[in-house]
Amino acid sequence: MSVSNNIKLAALTALSTAVLTGTAQAKIDTGAQVSNVSIIDTSGATHNLSDYAGKTVVLEWTNHGCPYVKKHYDTDFDGGNMQNLQKAAAADDVVWLSVISSAMGKQGYVSGAQADALTTERGAAPAAVLLDPIGEAGHMFSAKTTPHMYVIDASQTLVYQGAIDSNPSSRSSTIAGATNYVTEALASIKAGMPIATSETTPYGCQVKY
Repeated sequence: MSVSNNIKLAALTALSTAVLTGTAQAKIDTGAQVSNVSIIDTSGATHNLSDYAGKTVVLEWTNHGCPYVKKHYDTDFDGGNMQNLQKAAAADDVVWLSVISSAMGKQGYVSGAQADALTTERGAAPAAVLLDPIGEAGHMFSAKTTPHMYVIDASQTLVYQGAIDSNPSSRSSTIAGATNYVTEALASIKAGMPIATSETTPYGCQVKY
């Protein structure tokens, strides 16, 4: 399988099936099952969501050049909000996957080696960084911004999608007073409780398809 040009994707949903036709597709509804999505990571290994059945998964769309992404990776603020979220998730056995859908030649595009270097430089701790330069995964999930966050529970149901938090500013100083929707969703899953806010409007830079 070619790392750059041959990413195979399929989504099986309980309520409907998302069908890719060029770049047009139906949005995957919150509450639908997403159990068979394959994409390649920075080392060339394939990750399929079906491999993580029984675990909670977080998908984080990212672009290191975006100021809204920089806001959450700013290490001057308690070591970085996104890094801390990733580490806390890992401690709870949550699989955190960062996804880069920037096309070649556009802001945020990186090679596997460059993505790995960024992870190291920022002290980030995702389970893997997934490369989606032709945008199939991004279009399948209707990822619009960086960051754009998705939480999938152990039954492979999409239980949250939208913004990372409630303050659509690019300033790191606003993080402390914001409601973090991803943290709330993960805490509710851990406690076996319904998720109070399951969908919000994402904010950030447009994904550079």
